[in-house]
Amino acid sequence: MCPVSGLTARKTGRYSQPVAQDPRLLSAEYYLLTTLVIKVAIMAVLAIILVRHHRCWDVLIRESREWPARLSFAFALGLPLAAGAAVRILLRYDAADMPLEGAFLAGLITGPAVGAMVGAMIGLPGLAVGEYLSLPFSVGCGLAAGGLRAVCPQEAIWRFSPLTFSELHKHVWHIFRRFRVDWQIILIAAIVSLELLRQSLAGNRPESMFLLVPSSLFTTTLECVAAVMCVAAPIKIWNSARTEHRLREQETLLLQARLDRLTRQINPHFLFNTLASISSLVRTNPETARMLIQKLSNLLRRLLRSQDHFVPLRDELASVDEYLDIEVVRFGPQLAVVKDVALDTLDVPVPSMLLQPLIENSIKHGISPKVGGGRVIIRSYLEGPVAVIEVEDNGLGMSPDRLAAALTDGIGLSNVDERLRVVYGVDASLRLTSQEGGGTVVRIQVPVTPIQERAVA
Repeated sequence: MCPVSGLTARKTGRYSQPVAQDPRLLSAEYYLLTTLVIKVAIMAVLAIILVRHHRCWDVLIRESREWPARLSFAFALGLPLAAGAAVRILLRYDAADMPLEGAFLAGLITGPAVGAMVGAMIGLPGLAVGEYLSLPFSVGCGLAAGGLRAVCPQEAIWRFSPLTFSELHKHVWHIFRRFRVDWQIILIAAIVSLELLRQSLAGNRPESMFLLVPSSLFTTTLECVAAVMCVAAPIKIWNSARTEHRLREQETLLLQARLDRLTRQINPHFLFNTLASISSLVRTNPETARMLIQKLSNLLRRLLRSQDHFVPLRDELASVDEYLDIEVVRFGPQLAVVKDVALDTLDVPVPSMLLQPLIENSIKHGISPKVGGGRVIIRSYLEGPVAVIEVEDNGLGMSPDRLAAALTDGIGLSNVDERLRVVYGVDASLRLTSQEGGGTVVRIQVPVTPIQERAVA
């Protein structure tokens, strides 16, 4: 069967040469061109399928050289191409048989052993019908590509793409101008040489190997170009996936770096404020100062042990308790702390050190200047897919002008606001409401869905 309706194939040994039955239909040259285009398309589709397989992903994207992953890649690539060779033998669909291209691609990406395995799988169907050169030729292509991989820089292999043809003149010019090896030219030359070798072997022994018979120098050139494209197109597809994967990794690293910077920014701010409070008590109340130093050391020890940027709300509240122990010692009965925490919010993941800056602001700017002390309320509850966390105080409150600048002036609130935007984007929010003499409420909304990938310091 030919891939173009109305055409038959003239058989000479194991050759397949199309002959048009009707001059109104495609000529032999156009039939060959159609077959070659289909071959490139088949390889491109197979490459797209393989890049989505997790075992092949390890080889293609993470460049794993573990044998389980390499064997999975060999079978994932070799079995479909072996099936294509069987389809060519049974159904006469010539575009599905690619012994050179498949074996060379496998060897170039994963080395000679896998290249030879894939070549053996592709060559076996031909060997079963007497094409005795099919198996050694395809295995040899895999070994040759594996040897080329050993000497060729890896990045030069991944830069190999169909677009190389459009810049072929530049690569040739660089060879003569700089007298340096151009690996793109070497890769093209290797594939073309193997294709010409196949045509020569099949030409001398027509029954030994399948070949689409080139009728002219033009069609010979087309077959060489198609062979290069069948290797270059999958590499281009896989390299694009590698680039996207690296970009995602870079975005993750950038997120981690920003979170690290924000965490390092807020910890010294908290430490300096607490040490200032302790220093004010060293002479007037040394026992209290000693107790505060002990509690501060416990809190810092907890912070140093924790390496997660995200913790369950219950752990965040435990850290807040240690901080409040320090503040309660400082203020005595003038400071009251009330918790109204819903049990179903305790396992919600939140950024670490989220509440401490808010409570510190409430005490320092709201309650501390107020005569007679005050109260801080920590509240949490669920609103559908969102967890709401509020820190409320009955301190002095803020004027409209101060309220408008609260998220940009100072470290505490601006830091928390930026961390929420970095981690959650538009899915989280921080909102302030305040009245002069009526206290301040800081309301935070974060998604309840657990964070799958935690940023680790």
